[in-house]
Amino acid sequence: METRIAELRYKEVISVEDGTRYGYVGDMEVDLGSGQVRSLIVPGKRRFFGLLGREEDKIIPWTAVKRFGEDIILVEK
Repeated sequence: METRIAELRYKEVISVEDGTRYGYVGDMEVDLGSGQVRSLIVPGKRRFFGLLGREEDKIIPWTAVKRFGEDIILVEK
């Protein structure tokens, strides 16, 4: 299966273990030397309409990614 980085932004990241919904992919960390993806980054949720900042970003190691679906990415915690 092939996918583009732009398409990942529209996929929701969900835990296969307990169904926790982390949010949507906001960014990726890539090793420029090898070209391999190291992690997916899901932006932290806004606190009180963004006035109180936001939670920390959720960094998901590439090794935790288990499956890509049409509109979701299943990951282990």
